[in-house]
Amino acid sequence: MFSGSQNHGAKAYQRTGAHGQVAAADPQKLIALLLAGAIDRIAEAHGHLERSDVARKGEALGRAIAIIGELNGSLDLARGGEIAANLRSLYDYAGRRLTEANLHNDGSVLDEVAGLLREIKSGWDAISAPATAR
Repeated sequence: MFSGSQNHGAKAYQRTGAHGQVAAADPQKLIALLLAGAIDRIAEAHGHLERSDVARKGEALGRAIAIIGELNGSLDLARGGEIAANLRSLYDYAGRRLTEANLHNDGSVLDEVAGLLREIKSGWDAISAPATAR
């Protein structure tokens, strides 16, 4: 479902404020870290929005959108089939909605996208758990 550009994704996550876990992460863990990173950046943006810190809100959303872009770019549509195509649509939607939230200072949209990403992460964690248990 995901292409071999995991190192590229790791570098993007590191650029957006991740910790040293990324270098040693297997592909399944890396995706989980990227999802968590995007969710964290959205929460950070929400806090900046509440404090009317427009510049920092925009920076946090920019990082979240970059992470989502990396997730989207890591999809292997040929091998991932319908699931990868559905994820591509969700990631495209999430990126568009975050851009709208940034333009309109809309915290409810931030909540919406964070909820979608949490749902994807929950599913990803459930799928990845058996692989980790081996």
